Amino acid sequence: MVILSLAILYSCRKNKRSHMKIPDEVVQTIDEEYNMESREGDTELSSFSLTEISKSTNAFANDKKIGEGGFGQVFQGVLDDGREIAVKRLSQTSRQGLGEFKNEVKFIAKLQHRNLVKLFGYCIQGDENMLVYEYMPNRSLDLFIFEFSTRLVRWFCIIHGIARGLLYLHQDSRFKIVHRDLKASNILLDVDMNPKISDFGLARLFKEHENEENTNNIVGTLGYLSPEYAVDGTFSEKSDVYSFGVLVLEIVSGKKNRGFFHEKDSDNLLAHAWRLFEKGMAEELLGADIRDSCVPSEVLRSIHLGLLCVQHYAKDRPNMSNVVLMFDKEGTLPEPKQPAFFVEGSVPQTNLVSVNDITLTTLEPR
Repeated sequence: MVILSLAILYSCRKNKRSHMKIPDEVVQTIDEEYNMESREGDTELSSFSLTEISKSTNAFANDKKIGEGGFGQVFQGVLDDGREIAVKRLSQTSRQGLGEFKNEVKFIAKLQHRNLVKLFGYCIQGDENMLVYEYMPNRSLDLFIFEFSTRLVRWFCIIHGIARGLLYLHQDSRFKIVHRDLKASNILLDVDMNPKISDFGLARLFKEHENEENTNNIVGTLGYLSPEYAVDGTFSEKSDVYSFGVLVLEIVSGKKNRGFFHEKDSDNLLAHAWRLFEKGMAEELLGADIRDSCVPSEVLRSIHLGLLCVQHYAKDRPNMSNVVLMFDKEGTLPEPKQPAFFVEGSVPQTNLVSVNDITLTTLEPR
């Protein structure tokens, strides 16, 4: 009887370690602040041991490292069951990332969509804090746009997939979520080049009837920040729409918005795209890497939609449901108004905003 009791106790403890719910301290805030639906449908995350993660990544070997940021490093690994994973390991020396870590678990564990990266679980052991994701073999979109010479053949489908992922966050999920850091490096690509939005460390959850918020701490990446957020600290779903518009114009042109230089003027990418559009020469924005494989009507429609999304005033920008609808159906699009021209040096300087495409991960309190 003693042996049997010990065996049952061991089995129960092992099962509890393997399939723990999200830690109470992580979900406590979201439970206290928002009237959530029943948890019966919530995703249950696995709690991985440090031994499991270390084994899967060959003890965090250098040849397994596939990325790095202010939070720490990302490693590729393979679990015993054959699943390929990406492990985001929070640096023990960095002051950034702990709030982002909790924020990411809090949000992405409750989100399920084909255009959002999937979180398998986490590891919290000693000084180690790690998140375990599905592995994206084609890595991030920015490598294909700005670094690789490989032609981005499915670029229109990629734009469409990102739009659908954002629509889910803003409208179709159980919670209205503003990502606040949508950019090319946060779009991951699976084996079939399907885009998946990642990195929810700066995301904010809105109440049912809440449309915008204000903050004194601006976080994100310059070049993707909407004007009302960069200048006044006001953010909403239209801030994500602006970032999406920037991303569309970057994909089409193959150029970064920040650091873009045109030989004839001092325009940034948005201003350059606007001038070409006004002259009826929008197709000249097209990058050489997709020029031979594009459909002209898709190019013109994407540029037009991109400019609608980066209009100066948030009220003029379409919401993501309208963006997806305009992608799905052919027809005349509304004329865009002039975008915010953020030429070099025109954005207010602040030590809370990234200037080199690296996201600041320090979160402000609500």
